[in-house]
Amino acid sequence: MTQQEATVATRELSVGIAGFGMRAGLWKYAQRPDHPTLPSRVTIICDPSERGQADARSALPEAEVTDDLDRLLGSGIDAVLITTPDDQHFPVALRALQAGVAVFCEKPLAITIEDCDTLLQTAYETGTRLYVGHNMRHMPVVRQMRELIEQGRIGEVKAVWCRHFVSTGGDFYFKDWHADRSRSTGLLLQKGAHDLDVIHWLAGGYSATVSAMGDLMVYGKIDDRTDHTDDRMWDWYNKDNWPPTEQNGLNPVVDVEDISMMQMRLDNGVLASYEQCHFAPDYWRNYTVIGTKGRIENLGDGPGDTIAVWDHRHDTFSEPDDKIIIGDGEAGGTHGGADPRLIDEFLNFTANGGRTDTSPVAARQAVAAGCVATDSLRSDGSARPVPPLPPELIAYFESGQS
Repeated sequence: MTQQEATVATRELSVGIAGFGMRAGLWKYAQRPDHPTLPSRVTIICDPSERGQADARSALPEAEVTDDLDRLLGSGIDAVLITTPDDQHFPVALRALQAGVAVFCEKPLAITIEDCDTLLQTAYETGTRLYVGHNMRHMPVVRQMRELIEQGRIGEVKAVWCRHFVSTGGDFYFKDWHADRSRSTGLLLQKGAHDLDVIHWLAGGYSATVSAMGDLMVYGKIDDRTDHTDDRMWDWYNKDNWPPTEQNGLNPVVDVEDISMMQMRLDNGVLASYEQCHFAPDYWRNYTVIGTKGRIENLGDGPGDTIAVWDHRHDTFSEPDDKIIIGDGEAGGTHGGADPRLIDEFLNFTANGGRTDTSPVAARQAVAAGCVATDSLRSDGSARPVPPLPPELIAYFESGQS
């Protein structure tokens, strides 16, 4: 990867965290004072809730804990990990960029296109480094599929299909703020931002035109509601909640779709489709990439699962012509080893700059595709253009923000 090259030994980086919820577990990879070339330490945490503050003190007893964002941004930190709920990404990231603090913003970059564009413009004008936490670009399944494409195993990519089965949808996305479109826009954006970014990366282009259909088919009919404001997902998660119609304790507001289907025409001519279901019995992503010389498809998406390759002609269904075992990334690291690689890349970027495998432009394009598709599915399902970015912003971020 471009940003994972050896770095010159440097002083210890001071890292802050804004929002100590579920994704704040990334602190484990930023707390590395003994790293041989790029040591770092979490020195301050900001969270407005008593639960977040208590969890922060328990996890990092030596770090300062505050509810004052100005205190965090003025504490002398080199970088901040923004792991707040999605609707707070924009206001926190904007203030951090204006304060000159290098920003790691968990995906999605924001929940509207306008807010994404404001963040990119602010980073461009201030020169503050902006990084977005699209950790799937570091997942072994995605990296290995991309390597096969770059090797020419299936020729020129012409189509990408993704089916996302989410068995935990009722627990993960319908019992807190995710279920409220005012805070997430919708799951086609919130959850789909990962897959849309991967589709774009594998296809080598961005969505130019999108259309979608979707519905709230299951969870909208469940009347059992609970306010989980002070809880965390593992407080209520129960694998025995099955079938989906037997879920309980849903968020007081449930107005996002639990099933969505989206079609895309990319700016390089590639056609793509994305399907997401939050009441499926299994949980994994299936990517199929079809080129002029064959196709690849992942069967499972974790370490030890398989990427199947068909690159010969067959008259009927056939066993793959080749099978590649999905690697395990960083042993013990979350998301198949993607998360430690993600934070390592961000810290290297903070200290040294340069191009990274993640991209603020790509993050914006995933949000833009998701937002426009959500507008389509909530109206007539018609195809709609995705608004482009100004060329100067694209050039700036693709050059490594220099």
